[in-house]
Amino acid sequence: MGFFKKRNVNDLGEKKRDMPEGLWTKCPSCGESLFEQALAKNLRVCTSCGYHFTIGSDERIASLVDEGSFVEMDKGLDSVNALGFKGYLDKVKAYQNKTGLTEAVVTGRAMIEAQPVLLAIMDFRFLGASMGSVVGEKITRAIEAATAERKPVIVFSASGGARMHEGILSLMQMAKTSGALARHAEAKLPYISVLTHPTTGGVTASFATLGDLILAEPKCMIGFAGPRVVKETTHADLPPGFQTAEFMMQHGLVDMIVERKEMRGTLGKVLRYMGGGK
Repeated sequence: MGFFKKRNVNDLGEKKRDMPEGLWTKCPSCGESLFEQALAKNLRVCTSCGYHFTIGSDERIASLVDEGSFVEMDKGLDSVNALGFKGYLDKVKAYQNKTGLTEAVVTGRAMIEAQPVLLAIMDFRFLGASMGSVVGEKITRAIEAATAERKPVIVFSASGGARMHEGILSLMQMAKTSGALARHAEAKLPYISVLTHPTTGGVTASFATLGDLILAEPKCMIGFAGPRVVKETTHADLPPGFQTAEFMMQHGLVDMIVERKEMRGTLGKVLRYMGGGK
């Protein structure tokens, strides 16, 4: 006769079926499971392969500017449904509630390593950072403020392109932002464009590629139309790495590829070199 009762799996109690959500994130590039706190501390760059996750405007600003120096502009600008697109304003409202943003770009004045700048940070979480009238207006106002105050302007782009809900009004923002940048250039003031994943469509075809200096995060997608559309239109096989930052640098569109953790220091050096256009 045994002294100890044989245990079975039922004696272990109720099985914990679910791990708490939000603790781990899987890297889409290498498949590594990353501890969320460690990933956030590393500016949302994979510690295994260096993949740069998309980040929000708040995280971007915090990683770039001198502490306490950012002062937001034009926060109250809100979209209107000028074309009567069904459900558009409901969609905008849903994204406002989801992200805490008013629109797909955040603009303002800031200091980067003690250098004064005007910043525009596009946020892909808001309707794919599509460029509507408010996005174009906020970026234009930031550029015009930089010109009036004789300061450099930096735009971080991440966008799916023009906002279809606003039709031609969206496309007009390409000309408006480009015109503001032309006046900024006439004043001999620096404009730095930083391309992040993804930068496509009308944003690529306007202000994103007009910088005096164009930087890009590693392996981000840069293009006008997507690779499938390009292939179907040209009936040609696309070269390896087509529309990546590395490909664009090899072909002269991008001047420098900068890792996220190096971005603040790189911009500080560039701003000190380029100056404020005295």
